[in-house]
Amino acid sequence: MNLSLFRSLATGVMSFVLMNTHALADDAAVLATIDTNQEAQVSLLEELVNQNSGTLNIEGVRAVGEIFDREFTAIGFKTDWIDMPAAMKRGGHFVATRKFGPGPHVLLVGHLDTVFEPDSSFQQFTREDDVIKGPGIADMKGGDTVILFALKALIETNSINAGTVTVFFTGDEESVGKPGDRARREFIKAGKAADVALNFEGGSNEWAVIGRRGSSSWTVEVTAKRAHSSGIFNDNVGAGAAFELSRILNRFYGEVRGPKGLTFNPGIMAAGTTVDTGATPYDQTAYGKSNVVAQTAVARGGLRFMNAEQLEAARERMRGIVEDSLPHTSATIRFSDAYPAMEVTPENEALLDKLNAVHSRLGIEPAKSFPPERRGAADISFIAPFVTSMDGLGVSGNGSHTPREATTVTSVKEATRRAALLISDLLSE
Repeated sequence: MNLSLFRSLATGVMSFVLMNTHALADDAAVLATIDTNQEAQVSLLEELVNQNSGTLNIEGVRAVGEIFDREFTAIGFKTDWIDMPAAMKRGGHFVATRKFGPGPHVLLVGHLDTVFEPDSSFQQFTREDDVIKGPGIADMKGGDTVILFALKALIETNSINAGTVTVFFTGDEESVGKPGDRARREFIKAGKAADVALNFEGGSNEWAVIGRRGSSSWTVEVTAKRAHSSGIFNDNVGAGAAFELSRILNRFYGEVRGPKGLTFNPGIMAAGTTVDTGATPYDQTAYGKSNVVAQTAVARGGLRFMNAEQLEAARERMRGIVEDSLPHTSATIRFSDAYPAMEVTPENEALLDKLNAVHSRLGIEPAKSFPPERRGAADISFIAPFVTSMDGLGVSGNGSHTPREATTVTSVKEATRRAALLISDLLSE
């Protein structure tokens, strides 16, 4: 072998070894700090869980934000609170930012609210050995503490010297305020400003989320000719509203259903002489008689989709079916956007590779991409069209949205360990 070539190869190998030895040494300091801070993390999680922050408990959501304001200020972050208009009846959002130097901008996402309002019987944190329980402990106050204590360990070990970190905790993830574009205006702006976004709602070592379906809603309204039922189907009366709604839904099932990941569900239907809407669009009261042809009918439902193209194709087919009316009936369909889809992109796949590089250093099996068609929408969906994104980096829990909601101290620590190393890697690029 040429001597100069040999020296060049040897130098390259030595540099690779030194670089990775240094990375592992840095990892060890960070991981040791996370271990040292573990009980403090659990204590903070207890404080957070014991503060009710049901979405509609505006003061409770703000109180949780104040706890995080205290904690992030203590580690050098500039904090802010984004109020929502009073008419929206939502608490607002917490934001914390710190610039460490030139470099990438990483956005870390969580939420402050839970599904448990103050009148819920499930209010308190409990601990039994490794198992910890409480309202919102997995969804997602545990994930919020993962963000905080991952950053805390990196800062305490001087492991961040480049880039910008923004933390954005929404206050209404469980029930987004209306209008949605106002509720998520600042969040979307933050997503557009970032280079990569990580969401910490739910998680496991086995899976990561680099794609998830979007969601929207639809409403079909039918009007028909009211008449004595003995005349139904004749040329003067026609089919009636109930049959027309049935025709539409049956054709949706037969002609729109099929593409991978596309689902639609008529959650509520009503037909009769009159249909009245109650306090919400899903509160319907119908009045009619068996000997009167139904004059009106309504169906409301949801639609989940893999990408914008699939959504629009489904909507177009649904419109065509609705317009093909039975005799003496007329129908309309309206659509309402909720969450865009988080598409699996090459950039998101590359982000999964970076997570698995962390897994390798931690001795964890590689994470797989969770099938997008099996995931519902989440806050990350609002910003995924604008920034490289990953979700599912929080704690592993069970019983979410029920009085059985729980996680483990072990899961909190494991999630914090991999989050810290991933954030460090992203900021050092």
